[in-house]
Amino acid sequence: MTVQCQKCGKDYEPKRRGGKFCSVSCRVVQHQLVKKGQAWPNPPNGDERYLADKLVAVGRSATEALAQVEGLPAGEAFGRLRALVQGWAGVANNSIIEKVQYNEQQEMNAQATRMKRIQKSK
Repeated sequence: MTVQCQKCGKDYEPKRRGGKFCSVSCRVVQHQLVKKGQAWPNPPNGDERYLADKLVAVGRSATEALAQVEGLPAGEAFGRLRALVQGWAGVANNSIIEKVQYNEQQEMNAQATRMKRIQKSK
């Protein structure tokens, strides 16, 4: 069974059940990044990775669009930017975003429940 490395994303065959990283270096680097607060402790699943890639693409297209409209008359520039933003609306109305938000809400609810249990036990 192949799985995806939670650091580099490479597909690999884990040596033991529950393996998360393709190599020791990926495991160590990920742990160091989490410890420094520079990485998610729980790496993104497929939906979150898809969404992150979409957001990166939106940022890239915004930068490219601004470079293209520089120096154009205001009406034409706004027309091009409006078309770009309307394309982004398709990303915003995505069921994957709703699923990621739902999963985040479930995790926050579970964490709040755990905190209440801990406070009651003290």
